[in-house]
Amino acid sequence: MTPGTGIEDLLRKHAPQVLGALVRRYGHFDTAEDAVQEALLAAARQWPREGVPENPRGWLIRVAARRLTDALRGEESRRLREERAAALTPRDAFVAPPPGAARAPSEDDTLSLLFLCCHPELTSSGQIALTLRAVGGLTTAEIARAHLVPEATMAQRISRAKQRVRGTRFGRPDNWEERLPAVLHTLYLIFNEGYTATSGAALQRAELAGEAIRLTRTMRQLLPKEGEVAGLLALMLLTDARRAARTGPHGELVPLDEQDRGLWDRAAVREGVLLVTEALSVSRETAGPYQLRAAIAAVHDEAPSPDATDWREILGLYDVLLHRVPGPVERLNRVVAVAMVHGPRAGLAELEPLEGESALGHRIDAVRGHLLERAGDPARARAAYESAAGKTLSLPEQRYLQARAARLRP
Repeated sequence: MTPGTGIEDLLRKHAPQVLGALVRRYGHFDTAEDAVQEALLAAARQWPREGVPENPRGWLIRVAARRLTDALRGEESRRLREERAAALTPRDAFVAPPPGAARAPSEDDTLSLLFLCCHPELTSSGQIALTLRAVGGLTTAEIARAHLVPEATMAQRISRAKQRVRGTRFGRPDNWEERLPAVLHTLYLIFNEGYTATSGAALQRAELAGEAIRLTRTMRQLLPKEGEVAGLLALMLLTDARRAARTGPHGELVPLDEQDRGLWDRAAVREGVLLVTEALSVSRETAGPYQLRAAIAAVHDEAPSPDATDWREILGLYDVLLHRVPGPVERLNRVVAVAMVHGPRAGLAELEPLEGESALGHRIDAVRGHLLERAGDPARARAAYESAAGKTLSLPEQRYLQARAARLRP
């Protein structure tokens, strides 16, 4: 069952709001999530035949509410469940606001749902998995691939997380700061999945990236003095600004140094640069990882051409970032900066300690191929590109890497 692209976008857009509405009224997160999934399936079957209703979110809420009510009635006696359903469901509880109606940030069900998914009693992996499922709209298989675990393992993790938050009061928590790191990390993962999909025929899933930006904007409004929130929003804007130039006319991947910078969203670049500049002016000595990543993105975006990029500044920022976050992805990105400043052989030397880092997936072979090609070793570069192409599940990335390899054949 695969709905049309327009209907799929609608379902992904409204699913978090529908789930939030049900959890806010009933409080049964796990049962509500199942009911929403049933409503989404019903819409995916019915809407292509009968047309999209005038108020799709209201339709989904009504159908999911009926499914949830039926499930609740089945747990205890029919009489007790009917009384409880009647008590918990005001007559206007499921009237969706008109399209385009403004909502105060504190009333945003999606944001409340996000904090519920990042409940402190959950493990970090449970917080991320549950949020990607309930708020990000990713499938269990996609989340499993992102975390390099079997799908069955991830399904169990999500199920345990849903059971853990069962009965938790739905709403904006008082202790925002305690949950903030997990929330920001989760939003970052959602954005990354939208900007570069881990699998499938499309390189990007713009609706996921857009939802991550929207939620981070809301966080910024609620926590205007939190530098890392501003840093994350700046990073998303500066990265997403390049989206139109990242693919060619047939969906093929276009690397950063070959992109038409005239297609970049300059308004997003200006907003991102302003955000990170303001954040760093307040906390330069204690800048967090998102602020530093945003500063690196700003150096790229402000360069009028690839040759004008200040790679020495980027390398210096990566050195500072690695003191904050000494992770494999940050180390691999620094390798590229080293190669741009000191040459490809220096980059290859820095790459050796990263061998065997499973979290890097195909990317380590892709970087190796690029550096070997620049170093004048086409045979080994071709082998590295082919190895990388065999490891990625993204079709655009596969085609790009295969094309790089084919170009180096004798």
